Amino acid sequence: MRLSEQQANIICETTQRAFGTGVRVWLFGSRANDQARGGDIDLLIERDEAISLSQLLRAQVQLETQLQLPVDLITLTANKPATPIANIARLTGVRLA
Repeated sequence: MRLSEQQANIICETTQRAFGTGVRVWLFGSRANDQARGGDIDLLIERDEAISLSQLLRAQVQLETQLQLPVDLITLTANKPATPIANIARLTGVRLA
């Protein structure tokens, strides 16, 4: 995993504030692979309740501001079927929270 402990803590704290303590967060993509290259941070945000677009955008801005890196967020909620990318994120990703 190519994240510092401080970066992982920022992600966990910010997503819990934005989406609640029951949120599950997965790091996937190049940052989850020590051998890969790439600068952005790809996160799967998983929770039982729906996630509004405003919640998602607010969290993305907060994360990008604090981490000083581009952040891509995808969501998985109980009320919608998982997308192929969400399935890949859960299979290949690293759970942070």
